[in-house]
Amino acid sequence: MNQDQLSIAVVSGDFDKVLAAMVISLGAAAMDMEVKLFFSFWSLAALRDPKKKAHGKNFVSKMFGIMLPKGKDKLKLSNMNMGGMGPKMIKSIMKKHGVLSLEEMFKQAGEFGIEITICEMSMDLMGIKKEELIDYPNLRFAGAVTFAGDAGESSAQLFI
Repeated sequence: MNQDQLSIAVVSGDFDKVLAAMVISLGAAAMDMEVKLFFSFWSLAALRDPKKKAHGKNFVSKMFGIMLPKGKDKLKLSNMNMGGMGPKMIKSIMKKHGVLSLEEMFKQAGEFGIEITICEMSMDLMGIKKEELIDYPNLRFAGAVTFAGDAGESSAQLFI
């Protein structure tokens, strides 16, 4: 039976797409829906804490670590990135319009009880370790089967 629940698979690591996932999540949570986010593949870059380092990585994992953005503040736009100016422009416009920053959205999501599941397979493939991820109150590690189960119980599912 479907519950008043929203499940979102967040796969893109683009700023605007992670932003969209968070805006939709916060809106649903404000309407008293249970929200479950499943971060996989490129979106894991948004969950990396720029202040944390992981030790004991192999060469390929170190290379992924260098190539992937390190945190929400380093994400690129999917279109019109303009050498990094695009995200700065969007963030400036968001601030002028009183829109929460991505960092603030994650904080509010934690306060709303929005659950974030991190795909363990994606972590393994991309060489990302738990100790380099953000601190978030409702964080869990699982796989696609867990997301499929959550999505099957949800009244709405999205793929971003």
